[in-house]
Amino acid sequence: MKRSLDRPLSICLLSYRSDPHCGGQGVYLKNLSRALKDIGHRVEVISGPPDPQLDTDIRIHRPHCLDLYNPEHLFRIPTLKELSDPVNVMEWLGVATMGFPEPFTFGFRAQRIVRKRMRHYDIIHDNQSLSYGIWALSKKIPTVATIHHPITVDRDIAVRAVRPYWKKLKQFRWFSFIGMQKRVSRRLHRIITVSECSKEDVAREFDIPLDRFSVAPNGIDTNLFYPVPVIQREPGRIIVTNSSDVPLKGLYYLLHAVAKVAEKRAVKLIVVGSSKEKSGISRLIRRLGIGHLITFTGRISNEEFVRQYARAAMAVVASVYEGFGLPAGEAMACGVPVISTTGGALPEVVGDAGILVSPQNHEALAGAIIDLMDNPQRADELGRQGFLRIQQHFTWRSAAQKTVDAYRIAIQGFRQPLSKKAPNGSIK
Repeated sequence: MKRSLDRPLSICLLSYRSDPHCGGQGVYLKNLSRALKDIGHRVEVISGPPDPQLDTDIRIHRPHCLDLYNPEHLFRIPTLKELSDPVNVMEWLGVATMGFPEPFTFGFRAQRIVRKRMRHYDIIHDNQSLSYGIWALSKKIPTVATIHHPITVDRDIAVRAVRPYWKKLKQFRWFSFIGMQKRVSRRLHRIITVSECSKEDVAREFDIPLDRFSVAPNGIDTNLFYPVPVIQREPGRIIVTNSSDVPLKGLYYLLHAVAKVAEKRAVKLIVVGSSKEKSGISRLIRRLGIGHLITFTGRISNEEFVRQYARAAMAVVASVYEGFGLPAGEAMACGVPVISTTGGALPEVVGDAGILVSPQNHEALAGAIIDLMDNPQRADELGRQGFLRIQQHFTWRSAAQKTVDAYRIAIQGFRQPLSKKAPNGSIK
Protein backbone atom coordinates (compact mmCIF):
# COMPACT_ATOMS: atom_id res chain seq x y z
CA MET A 1 0.00 0.00 0.00
CA LYS A 2 1.33 3.42 -0.95
CA ARG A 3 1.94 5.59 2.08
CA SER A 4 1.00 9.26 2.29
CA LEU A 5 3.75 11.66 1.29
CA ASP A 6 2.71 14.38 3.73
CA ARG A 7 3.27 12.30 6.89
CA PRO A 8 6.47 12.46 9.00
CA LEU A 9 9.29 10.54 7.33
CA SER A 10 11.74 8.02 8.72
CA ILE A 11 15.16 9.12 7.47
CA CYS A 12 18.53 7.39 7.49
CA LEU A 13 21.41 9.85 7.12
CA LEU A 14 24.78 8.45 6.01
CA SER A 15 28.15 10.19 6.36
CA TYR A 16 31.53 8.49 5.87
CA ARG A 17 33.57 11.09 7.84
CA SER A 18 31.79 13.31 10.31
CA ASP A 19 34.05 15.62 12.30
CA PRO A 20 31.62 18.18 13.83
CA HIS A 21 34.39 20.76 14.30
CA CYS A 22 36.34 20.60 11.04
CA GLY A 23 35.03 20.44 7.50
CA GLY A 24 31.57 21.10 6.16
CA GLN A 25 30.37 17.47 6.06
CA GLY A 26 30.43 16.94 9.83
CA VAL A 27 28.78 20.30 10.47
CA TYR A 28 26.14 19.44 7.88
CA LEU A 29 25.36 16.06 9.44
CA LYS A 30 25.09 17.39 12.99
CA ASN A 31 22.90 20.37 12.19
CA LEU A 32 20.70 18.81 9.52
CA SER A 33 19.89 15.78 11.67
CA ARG A 34 18.88 18.10 14.51
CA ALA A 35 16.74 20.31 12.28
CA LEU A 36 14.99 17.35 10.62
CA LYS A 37 14.11 15.97 14.06
CA ASP A 38 12.88 19.37 15.22
CA ILE A 39 10.40 19.69 12.35
CA GLY A 40 8.86 16.34 13.19
CA HIS A 41 10.71 13.60 11.32
CA ARG A 42 12.38 10.45 12.62
CA VAL A 43 16.12 10.41 12.06
CA GLU A 44 18.81 7.75 12.39
CA VAL A 45 22.45 8.24 11.41
CA ILE A 46 25.13 5.86 10.14
CA SER A 47 28.46 7.58 10.58
CA GLY A 48 32.13 6.96 10.09
CA PRO A 49 34.77 8.47 12.39
CA PRO A 50 35.26 10.65 14.31
CA ASP A 51 32.29 10.85 16.69
CA PRO A 52 29.87 13.41 15.16
CA GLN A 53 28.64 14.31 18.67
CA LEU A 54 24.95 14.20 17.79
CA ASP A 55 22.23 15.00 20.30
CA THR A 56 21.27 12.02 22.46
CA ASP A 57 17.76 11.72 20.99
CA ILE A 58 19.19 10.89 17.54
CA ARG A 59 20.08 7.22 17.15
CA ILE A 60 23.49 6.57 15.63
CA HIS A 61 25.08 3.44 14.16
CA ARG A 62 28.89 3.35 13.96
CA PRO A 63 30.10 0.59 11.63
CA HIS A 64 33.53 -0.68 12.56
CA CYS A 65 36.30 0.59 10.31
CA LEU A 66 40.08 0.72 10.46
CA ASP A 67 40.12 4.54 10.86
CA LEU A 68 43.61 4.73 9.38
CA TYR A 69 43.53 8.53 9.26
CA ASN A 70 43.08 8.87 13.01
CA PRO A 71 45.90 11.29 14.00
CA GLU A 72 46.47 9.35 17.22
CA HIS A 73 47.09 6.09 15.31
CA LEU A 74 47.93 7.33 11.83
CA PHE A 75 48.38 4.59 9.19
CA ARG A 76 48.53 1.83 11.79
CA ILE A 77 48.96 -1.83 10.76
CA PRO A 78 45.65 -3.72 11.07
CA THR A 79 45.46 -6.92 13.06
CA LEU A 80 44.99 -10.29 11.35
CA LYS A 81 41.50 -10.47 12.84
CA GLU A 82 40.60 -7.14 11.27
CA LEU A 83 41.92 -8.30 7.91
CA SER A 84 39.54 -11.27 7.96
CA ASP A 85 36.91 -8.78 6.72
CA PRO A 86 37.35 -8.19 2.95
CA VAL A 87 36.16 -4.57 3.29
CA ASN A 88 38.94 -3.92 5.80
CA VAL A 89 41.44 -5.42 3.36
CA MET A 90 40.23 -3.04 0.63
CA GLU A 91 40.54 -0.10 3.03
CA TRP A 92 44.07 -1.04 4.08
CA LEU A 93 45.28 -1.65 0.54
CA GLY A 94 43.74 1.62 -0.62
CA VAL A 95 45.56 3.63 2.04
CA ALA A 96 48.81 1.68 1.53
CA THR A 97 48.79 2.63 -2.16
CA MET A 98 48.24 6.35 -1.38
CA GLY A 99 44.53 6.34 -2.21
CA PHE A 100 41.54 7.55 -0.20
CA PRO A 101 39.26 4.50 0.10
CA GLU A 102 36.94 5.70 2.89
CA PRO A 103 33.96 6.70 0.69
CA PHE A 104 34.21 3.35 -1.14
CA THR A 105 34.47 1.13 1.95
CA PHE A 106 31.97 3.11 4.04
CA GLY A 107 29.28 2.42 1.45
CA PHE A 108 29.61 -1.34 1.89
CA ARG A 109 29.56 -1.06 5.68
CA ALA A 110 26.49 1.20 5.60
CA GLN A 111 24.81 -1.22 3.19
CA ARG A 112 25.17 -4.04 5.72
CA ILE A 113 23.37 -2.00 8.40
CA VAL A 114 20.62 -0.66 6.15
CA ARG A 115 19.79 -4.11 4.78
CA LYS A 116 18.93 -5.27 8.30
CA ARG A 117 16.82 -2.15 9.00
CA MET A 118 15.34 -1.47 5.57
CA ARG A 119 11.73 -1.63 6.77
CA HIS A 120 12.41 1.16 9.29
CA TYR A 121 13.28 3.78 6.67
CA ASP A 122 11.37 5.75 4.07
CA ILE A 123 14.48 7.24 2.52
CA ILE A 124 18.28 7.05 2.58
CA HIS A 125 20.23 10.31 2.47
CA ASP A 126 23.91 9.92 1.60
CA ASN A 127 26.27 12.74 2.56
CA GLN A 128 28.64 12.65 -0.42
CA SER A 129 30.15 9.18 -0.14
CA LEU A 130 28.50 8.25 -3.48
CA SER A 131 29.81 4.74 -3.18
CA TYR A 132 28.79 1.49 -4.87
CA GLY A 133 27.10 0.33 -1.68
CA ILE A 134 24.82 3.36 -1.87
CA TRP A 135 24.07 2.59 -5.52
CA ALA A 136 22.99 -0.93 -4.51
CA LEU A 137 20.70 0.47 -1.80
CA SER A 138 19.14 2.97 -4.23
CA LYS A 139 17.67 0.05 -6.19
CA LYS A 140 15.70 -1.09 -3.15
CA ILE A 141 14.76 2.12 -1.31
CA PRO A 142 14.41 5.79 -2.30
CA THR A 143 17.84 7.39 -2.01
CA VAL A 144 19.16 10.94 -2.33
CA ALA A 145 22.70 12.25 -2.02
CA THR A 146 24.09 15.62 -1.09
CA ILE A 147 27.03 16.79 -3.20
CA HIS A 148 28.39 19.90 -1.50
CA HIS A 149 30.53 20.78 -4.51
CA PRO A 150 32.24 18.86 -7.32
CA ILE A 151 35.33 17.25 -5.81
CA THR A 152 36.94 17.56 -9.25
CA VAL A 153 37.61 21.20 -8.29
CA ASP A 154 39.66 20.09 -5.26
CA ARG A 155 41.59 17.64 -7.42
CA ASP A 156 42.41 20.11 -10.17
CA ILE A 157 43.60 22.80 -7.73
CA ALA A 158 45.64 20.27 -5.73
CA VAL A 159 47.32 18.97 -8.90
CA ARG A 160 48.21 22.49 -10.08
CA ALA A 161 49.63 23.38 -6.65
CA VAL A 162 52.37 20.70 -6.60
CA ARG A 163 55.59 19.92 -8.43
CA PRO A 164 57.33 17.75 -9.65
CA TYR A 165 55.29 15.43 -11.85
CA TRP A 166 55.35 12.46 -9.46
CA LYS A 167 53.58 14.58 -6.83
CA LYS A 168 50.87 15.34 -9.37
CA LEU A 169 50.46 11.60 -9.93
CA LYS A 170 50.12 11.18 -6.16
CA GLN A 171 47.25 13.68 -6.16
CA PHE A 172 45.51 11.87 -9.02
CA ARG A 173 45.82 8.63 -7.05
CA TRP A 174 44.37 10.24 -3.90
CA PHE A 175 41.36 11.52 -5.83
CA SER A 176 40.81 8.28 -7.77
CA PHE A 177 37.49 7.75 -5.96
CA ILE A 178 35.99 10.49 -8.15
CA GLY A 179 35.29 8.02 -10.97
CA MET A 180 33.13 5.97 -8.62
CA GLN A 181 31.30 9.07 -7.40
CA LYS A 182 30.51 10.18 -10.92
CA ARG A 183 29.13 6.77 -11.89
CA VAL A 184 26.98 6.45 -8.76
CA SER A 185 25.61 10.00 -8.80
CA ARG A 186 24.36 9.54 -12.37
CA ARG A 187 22.20 6.63 -11.19
CA LEU A 188 20.41 8.50 -8.38
CA HIS A 189 17.01 10.10 -8.94
CA ARG A 190 17.65 13.14 -6.74
CA ILE A 191 20.79 15.12 -5.91
CA ILE A 192 20.78 17.84 -3.25
CA THR A 193 23.24 20.72 -3.54
CA VAL A 194 23.76 23.64 -1.19
CA SER A 195 23.91 26.47 -3.74
CA GLU A 196 22.91 27.35 -7.29
CA CYS A 197 26.59 27.60 -8.22
CA SER A 198 27.27 24.11 -6.91
CA LYS A 199 24.24 22.78 -8.79
CA GLU A 200 25.53 24.12 -12.10
CA ASP A 201 29.09 22.93 -11.47
CA VAL A 202 28.15 19.44 -10.29
CA ALA A 203 25.78 18.99 -13.23
CA ARG A 204 28.55 19.93 -15.65
CA GLU A 205 31.43 18.05 -13.98
CA PHE A 206 29.45 14.88 -13.22
CA ASP A 207 27.25 14.98 -16.34
CA ILE A 208 23.93 14.88 -14.46
CA PRO A 209 20.71 16.43 -15.84
CA LEU A 210 19.77 19.67 -14.07
CA ASP A 211 16.21 18.49 -13.47
CA ARG A 212 17.49 15.89 -10.97
CA PHE A 213 18.76 18.56 -8.56
CA SER A 214 17.24 20.24 -5.54
CA VAL A 215 18.98 23.23 -3.91
CA ALA A 216 18.83 23.42 -0.12
CA PRO A 217 21.33 26.01 1.19
CA ASN A 218 23.08 25.24 4.45
CA GLY A 219 22.04 26.97 7.61
CA ILE A 220 24.21 28.66 10.20
CA ASP A 221 23.86 27.55 13.82
CA THR A 222 23.04 30.87 15.46
CA ASN A 223 23.02 29.20 18.87
CA LEU A 224 26.78 28.71 18.42
CA PHE A 225 27.64 31.76 16.31
CA TYR A 226 26.34 35.11 17.55
CA PRO A 227 27.65 38.62 18.35
CA VAL A 228 29.36 39.15 21.72
CA PRO A 229 29.06 42.92 22.27
CA VAL A 230 30.94 42.99 25.59
CA ILE A 231 34.25 42.13 23.86
CA GLN A 232 36.09 44.96 22.11
CA ARG A 233 37.19 44.44 18.52
CA GLU A 234 40.93 44.91 18.00
CA PRO A 235 41.94 47.15 15.05
CA GLY A 236 43.96 45.30 12.43
CA ARG A 237 43.04 41.85 13.78
CA ILE A 238 41.96 39.48 10.97
CA ILE A 239 40.45 36.05 11.49
CA VAL A 240 40.40 33.21 8.97
CA THR A 241 38.87 29.82 9.68
CA ASN A 242 39.85 27.87 6.60
CA SER A 243 42.03 24.77 6.62
CA SER A 244 45.63 25.94 6.43
CA ASP A 245 47.23 23.33 4.21
CA VAL A 246 44.53 22.82 1.55
CA PRO A 247 45.20 24.79 -1.67
CA LEU A 248 41.46 25.12 -2.30
CA LYS A 249 41.09 27.35 0.78
CA GLY A 250 43.44 30.07 -0.46
CA LEU A 251 45.52 30.73 2.66
CA TYR A 252 48.53 31.03 0.36
CA TYR A 253 47.04 34.18 -1.19
CA LEU A 254 45.91 35.61 2.14
CA LEU A 255 49.43 35.31 3.57
CA HIS A 256 50.80 37.24 0.61
CA ALA A 257 48.09 39.85 1.19
CA VAL A 258 48.97 40.15 4.89
CA ALA A 259 52.64 40.66 4.00
CA LYS A 260 51.63 43.48 1.67
CA VAL A 261 49.28 45.08 4.22
CA ALA A 262 52.02 44.92 6.87
CA GLU A 263 54.11 47.31 4.77
CA LYS A 264 51.52 50.04 5.40
CA ARG A 265 49.35 49.12 8.41
CA ALA A 266 49.57 47.25 11.70
CA VAL A 267 48.00 43.84 11.12
CA LYS A 268 47.65 40.49 12.85
CA LEU A 269 46.21 37.29 11.36
CA ILE A 270 44.51 34.67 13.53
CA VAL A 271 44.15 31.30 11.78
CA VAL A 272 41.66 29.01 13.49
CA GLY A 273 43.39 25.72 12.86
CA SER A 274 46.89 24.26 12.77
CA SER A 275 49.81 24.16 10.38
CA LYS A 276 52.35 21.38 10.09
CA GLU A 277 55.90 22.50 10.79
CA LYS A 278 57.26 21.37 7.41
CA SER A 279 54.22 22.27 5.33
CA GLY A 280 54.25 24.60 2.36
CA ILE A 281 52.32 27.16 4.40
CA SER A 282 54.92 27.16 7.18
CA ARG A 283 57.71 27.60 4.64
CA LEU A 284 55.82 30.46 3.00
CA ILE A 285 55.38 32.25 6.34
CA ARG A 286 59.13 32.01 6.97
CA ARG A 287 59.95 33.19 3.47
CA LEU A 288 57.65 36.21 3.77
CA GLY A 289 59.04 37.03 7.22
CA ILE A 290 55.61 37.40 8.79
CA GLY A 291 55.74 34.71 11.47
CA HIS A 292 55.38 37.33 14.22
CA LEU A 293 52.08 38.45 12.65
CA ILE A 294 50.47 34.99 12.41
CA THR A 295 48.84 32.97 15.21
CA PHE A 296 47.52 29.44 14.69
CA THR A 297 44.99 28.61 17.40
CA GLY A 298 44.85 24.84 16.94
CA ARG A 299 41.51 23.24 17.78
CA ILE A 300 39.41 25.47 20.03
CA SER A 301 36.03 25.18 21.74
CA ASN A 302 32.90 26.74 20.31
CA GLU A 303 32.94 29.32 23.11
CA GLU A 304 36.51 30.33 22.28
CA PHE A 305 35.61 30.39 18.59
CA VAL A 306 32.92 33.01 19.25
CA ARG A 307 35.33 35.05 21.41
CA GLN A 308 37.87 35.01 18.59
CA TYR A 309 35.23 36.35 16.21
CA ALA A 310 34.27 39.03 18.73
CA ARG A 311 37.87 40.27 18.94
CA ALA A 312 38.40 40.34 15.15
CA ALA A 313 38.13 43.55 13.17
CA MET A 314 37.25 41.53 10.08
CA ALA A 315 37.04 37.98 8.71
CA VAL A 316 38.60 37.02 5.39
CA VAL A 317 37.48 34.05 3.29
CA ALA A 318 40.21 33.65 0.68
CA SER A 319 38.96 30.37 -0.84
CA VAL A 320 39.62 29.62 -4.48
CA TYR A 321 36.30 27.77 -4.54
CA GLU A 322 33.47 26.99 -2.09
CA GLY A 323 30.34 24.95 -2.71
CA PHE A 324 28.65 27.03 -0.02
CA GLY A 325 30.97 28.88 2.38
CA LEU A 326 30.24 28.12 6.04
CA PRO A 327 33.16 30.28 7.30
CA ALA A 328 31.64 33.35 5.67
CA GLY A 329 28.20 32.62 7.10
CA GLU A 330 29.53 31.94 10.60
CA ALA A 331 31.48 35.20 10.64
CA MET A 332 28.44 37.12 9.43
CA ALA A 333 26.29 35.50 12.15
CA CYS A 334 28.78 36.89 14.68
CA GLY A 335 28.42 40.40 13.25
CA VAL A 336 31.97 40.42 11.86
CA PRO A 337 32.51 42.33 8.59
CA VAL A 338 33.54 39.90 5.84
CA ILE A 339 35.93 40.14 2.92
CA SER A 340 35.40 37.19 0.60
CA THR A 341 36.49 36.00 -2.80
CA THR A 342 33.93 35.30 -5.49
CA GLY A 343 35.08 31.66 -5.65
CA GLY A 344 32.19 29.30 -6.26
CA ALA A 345 29.05 29.97 -4.22
CA LEU A 346 30.51 32.59 -1.85
CA PRO A 347 28.65 35.51 -3.51
CA GLU A 348 25.35 33.66 -2.82
CA VAL A 349 26.16 33.61 0.89
CA VAL A 350 27.77 37.03 1.27
CA GLY A 351 25.53 38.95 -1.12
CA ASP A 352 25.89 42.70 -0.70
CA ALA A 353 26.65 42.33 3.02
CA GLY A 354 30.41 42.01 2.51
CA ILE A 355 33.29 42.94 0.23
CA LEU A 356 33.86 40.61 -2.72
CA VAL A 357 37.15 40.27 -4.60
CA SER A 358 38.41 37.91 -7.28
CA PRO A 359 40.00 34.63 -6.10
CA GLN A 360 43.76 33.95 -6.26
CA ASN A 361 44.45 37.70 -6.15
CA HIS A 362 46.46 38.80 -3.14
CA GLU A 363 46.63 42.38 -4.41
CA ALA A 364 42.83 42.64 -4.36
CA LEU A 365 42.68 41.06 -0.90
CA ALA A 366 45.27 43.48 0.46
CA GLY A 367 43.43 46.47 -1.02
CA ALA A 368 40.12 45.36 0.51
CA ILE A 369 41.72 44.80 3.92
CA ILE A 370 43.32 48.26 3.94
CA ASP A 371 40.08 49.86 2.75
CA LEU A 372 38.13 48.26 5.61
CA MET A 373 40.82 49.22 8.15
CA ASP A 374 40.57 52.83 7.02
CA ASN A 375 36.74 52.89 7.10
CA PRO A 376 35.55 51.66 10.52
CA GLN A 377 32.02 52.98 9.94
CA ARG A 378 31.71 50.89 6.79
CA ALA A 379 33.04 47.90 8.69
CA ASP A 380 30.39 48.34 11.38
CA GLU A 381 27.64 48.62 8.78
CA LEU A 382 28.78 45.50 6.94
CA GLY A 383 28.81 43.63 10.24
CA ARG A 384 25.18 44.60 10.86
CA GLN A 385 24.11 43.75 7.31
CA GLY A 386 25.81 40.37 7.46
CA PHE A 387 24.13 39.47 10.75
CA LEU A 388 20.68 40.32 9.35
CA ARG A 389 21.33 38.40 6.13
CA ILE A 390 22.08 35.19 8.01
CA GLN A 391 19.03 35.57 10.26
CA GLN A 392 16.76 36.09 7.27
CA HIS A 393 18.10 33.60 4.72
CA PHE A 394 20.29 30.87 6.22
CA THR A 395 18.68 28.87 9.00
CA TRP A 396 18.92 25.11 9.48
CA ARG A 397 15.14 24.90 9.81
CA SER A 398 14.79 26.27 6.28
CA ALA A 399 17.51 23.88 5.07
CA ALA A 400 15.67 20.92 6.63
CA GLN A 401 12.34 21.90 5.06
CA LYS A 402 13.89 22.17 1.58
CA THR A 403 15.69 18.86 2.12
CA VAL A 404 12.40 17.16 3.00
CA ASP A 405 10.90 18.56 -0.21
CA ALA A 406 13.70 16.75 -2.08
CA TYR A 407 12.95 13.55 -0.14
CA ARG A 408 9.31 13.61 -1.18
CA ILE A 409 10.26 14.10 -4.85
CA ALA A 410 12.60 11.12 -4.61
CA ILE A 411 9.99 8.94 -2.91
CA GLN A 412 7.35 9.86 -5.47
CA GLY A 413 9.71 9.17 -8.38
CA PHE A 414 11.12 5.91 -7.04
CA ARG A 415 11.09 3.14 -9.68
CA GLN A 416 10.44 5.65 -12.46
CA PRO A 417 12.99 5.82 -15.31
CA LEU A 418 15.83 8.30 -14.90
CA SER A 419 15.63 11.45 -17.01
CA LYS A 420 17.95 11.54 -20.01
CA LYS A 421 18.45 15.28 -20.36
CA ALA A 422 22.05 16.47 -20.48
CA PRO A 423 23.12 19.29 -18.10
CA ASN A 424 22.64 21.84 -20.90
CA GLY A 425 19.01 20.75 -21.31
CA SER A 426 19.47 18.77 -24.52
CA ILE A 427 18.33 15.15 -24.83
CA LYS A 428 21.10 12.56 -24.53
